[in-house]
Amino acid sequence: MASGMVILPRVWLEFGTGFSINHADTVSFMQNPPDSSAARLKIGFLLIDRFSNLCLSNALEPLRAANSFADAPVYSWAFYSLDGDAVRSSSGMAVLPNGKISDLTRVDRLYVIASYGHLTNDTPATRRALQQADRRCGAMFGLDAGAWLMASAGLLAGRRATVHWDLLDAFSERFLDVDVEQALWVEDGDVLTCAGASATLGLSRHLIARDVGAAVALDVDALFTPPVRSDALPSIRDPLLTRATRIMRENIEQPIDIHDLSTRLNTSPRTLTRRCQAVLGMTPGRLYRHIRLSVAKALVEGSTASIAEIAVRCGYEDPTALTRAFRQRFGAAPRAFRGETANKPSQ
Repeated sequence: MASGMVILPRVWLEFGTGFSINHADTVSFMQNPPDSSAARLKIGFLLIDRFSNLCLSNALEPLRAANSFADAPVYSWAFYSLDGDAVRSSSGMAVLPNGKISDLTRVDRLYVIASYGHLTNDTPATRRALQQADRRCGAMFGLDAGAWLMASAGLLAGRRATVHWDLLDAFSERFLDVDVEQALWVEDGDVLTCAGASATLGLSRHLIARDVGAAVALDVDALFTPPVRSDALPSIRDPLLTRATRIMRENIEQPIDIHDLSTRLNTSPRTLTRRCQAVLGMTPGRLYRHIRLSVAKALVEGSTASIAEIAVRCGYEDPTALTRAFRQRFGAAPRAFRGETANKPSQ
């Protein structure tokens, strides 16, 4: 192997869920992936030489975070290159994948991540590999210049699609059988194309909301977005609920009741409940509990505070009340998520 940093060592299990793993432990997780048997959605990442590492991170890290917030593992994943050898990102970072793309077994989604050098990588061998992989995945996602390679393989013929904005004109001139759109992402049946790294983060949030639910998507937003004005968050399109969520997060230790919350929002409890049900599929009270328990889980996994102290900080009258609510939400008591057991999904 040429000189350079190998960021991801070979993973001996085919899929890793990332369930309940701190976001700072990516490399350690790759060396010791947890069991994936319970994961609902299996994801494959095909990394093309000079791929965008930011695209990969923005696609993968939100899924890892969603697993940690969900009641049970939702996503598992594996990495592939065209030939099974190490592949380098556009910044020269080397990744050693699980195997070559021809080894791919059935996955629900296959992400094709390409960036610089897409013309060099647009070869007959790449086209054949993508055509074969298309038969082994439920849906194929092209990120950045991945759409170019998919179109060249004939996988976007007659479809709506987008590509990185720098390539949009050349893409529309080269692939006349593709209905090209200038958009952050375009989904057409079992293919999805995304314009670039920043758009990928929004796409991941969109998919999590659809796969797991709006509440978990809110948790992921809170993890990846700085604690600034919540109306800067992309998660809730409803301004009333954006403000409600901000007030809830600002009042974790001493929760306010629905009437007080409604008064602060200059609305009625009935209107707030109706809007919350329509957008998030839950009552304001349930949303508030979801937020408080997510904060509690983060404190359990990421601090040395006692369970009693965490209960107080999250608005529970005693550790027993927190433990009862925690077990109902996450399937185990808080202590099960402490220390090394935090790396194990609940059974």
